[in-house]
Amino acid sequence: MSHSRWKTLRERKLAEGFTEPEDVAEARREIRLSMALAKAVYDRRTELGLTQAELAGRAGLTQAKISRIEGSDTVPTLPLLAKLATALDATLNIALDNDDTQVTFTAHRTDAAQGDFKVA
Repeated sequence: MSHSRWKTLRERKLAEGFTEPEDVAEARREIRLSMALAKAVYDRRTELGLTQAELAGRAGLTQAKISRIEGSDTVPTLPLLAKLATALDATLNIALDNDDTQVTFTAHRTDAAQGDFKVA
């Protein structure tokens, strides 16, 4: 069964009053949040023209950790999110509303490629 058929089947079941088990719904929410964060990190990193290794150096992390974050293979802790925001010279914004999740980085200054970055 293709993903498009699966999604259609899921939507049809939900429309018919089918309720997902809470553990499945929770896993779905975690995946959505992880994917939204992954996209936001990738988008901001590429906007700055940084490689994963360069971002890792700024954040005090490994390139592999950045890769896992961008691949939505991990759920970062709050301290790690703070390191990422500092390294990306941005404010991290997370908006959670039922099934809608938005994660964005807002730049602190116009030319974030300049200057030294230190993570506290």
